[in-house]
Amino acid sequence: MKIYNTLSGKKEEFIPQGEHVSMYVCGITPYDDAHIGHAMSYIIFDVIRRYMRFRGYNLKYVQNITDIDDKIINRANSSGISTSELADKYTAGFFEDMKALNVRPADIYPKATGEIPKIIEVIQELVDKNYAYEAAGSVYFRVREVGDYGKLSNRCLDSMMAGARIETEQEKENPMDFALWKASKPGEPSWHSPWGEGRPGWHIECSAMSLKYLGNTIDIHGGGQDLIFPHHENEIAQSESVTGIMPFVRYWLHNGLLQLGEEKMSKSLGNLITIKEALTRYSADAIRIFVLSSHYRSPLKYSEKALEAAEGGVERLQRVIAREDNTKGDSGNLDAEPYYRRLIEGMDDDFNTPQALGILFDLARVINQAADAGTGFSKAKAVLTELSSNIFGLKLEALGLASRASSDIKEHVNRLIEERSKMRRAKQWQKADEIRAKLVEMGVVLEDTAEGTKVIWKRKE
Repeated sequence: MKIYNTLSGKKEEFIPQGEHVSMYVCGITPYDDAHIGHAMSYIIFDVIRRYMRFRGYNLKYVQNITDIDDKIINRANSSGISTSELADKYTAGFFEDMKALNVRPADIYPKATGEIPKIIEVIQELVDKNYAYEAAGSVYFRVREVGDYGKLSNRCLDSMMAGARIETEQEKENPMDFALWKASKPGEPSWHSPWGEGRPGWHIECSAMSLKYLGNTIDIHGGGQDLIFPHHENEIAQSESVTGIMPFVRYWLHNGLLQLGEEKMSKSLGNLITIKEALTRYSADAIRIFVLSSHYRSPLKYSEKALEAAEGGVERLQRVIAREDNTKGDSGNLDAEPYYRRLIEGMDDDFNTPQALGILFDLARVINQAADAGTGFSKAKAVLTELSSNIFGLKLEALGLASRASSDIKEHVNRLIEERSKMRRAKQWQKADEIRAKLVEMGVVLEDTAEGTKVIWKRKE
């Protein structure tokens, strides 16, 4: 297996450091509903995690929750509730969204507010080693103490000082020094520390959590490309300085960003579509196929046309899964091994999901051809089902989006189907066809087979 490492700028053979693979992915700041830009990132790392376990790796997956932050404080104040109440509300909503998208839960979800003792411990060690200093109740990291600062983002410190947005606190020794601990302000949550009341900075939270739950060196660290600088750059500086061990991360993986028009989708820009909104229009499987049809390191443009095409792909796979192999004797003689092998080769090459999905649909096509020709295909269909579920996280439920339809709609559809059956038994073919056409308009497709009529729910318009 080869993985593109952002730090080296090239694909490298993946060799874990021990029996277990440690993986840390930066999580949400819960101050609003998660949007499909979040869905893109967490679907990608869900598939990477699924695939590595599929390939036999024993993986431990940690994803943090930044539940104290300027944005959380500002939103809580404007809403008239506590920061913990706000963060808990949107964290719960995020978990609901991930479940709806069939994203498997992380093994551990550490929250920043629950890790204050470890954060303070790491900051104190940095102060003791002269990598950090206290000023006016805050603590800052000395970037000039790190000779290779900027190695992840390929920037030199002087150019960063000239072009980056930096904090301008007068008490800092260097404008590029960043906060590890922020002195408390009136009306803000705070915790006691050796430097006075305050709260942790964003970057130190992830260093402390990864060190606590995964150790001094971790195999894979993931996140969006917008986190490379300053967040991940600062994580490296803090973690390697406090432990004295290099590398902090052996393989850095960064996903491309979802764009709406020419800009990335983000809460701060206000150009977002929430996961909840997207799920009222498209199935979770379609959203996953839409995301995975682009390579994880590439930017992805939000497109309703592309999502509609993905929904069509879901329906094609559903139809294949629904087909019955009625051959006798040596059933299942269609050989899926070449497709299985090619799909694994694609995924082994830096998780090339577009190539792998293409092979999955090739397999679905030949299964259809075998079914039409009366050739056994049950073993190949089992392979298709296994790959769809275990690697890509597709549910491919037989009723498609019926699970999201209201009970009233289901009841109405069932009445129409029953009425059509009566018309067919009475050989009133025109009336039966009229009911069938009406169901198609509602997004319900009927397939008449020797075993009876099968119902396929298409996307909900």
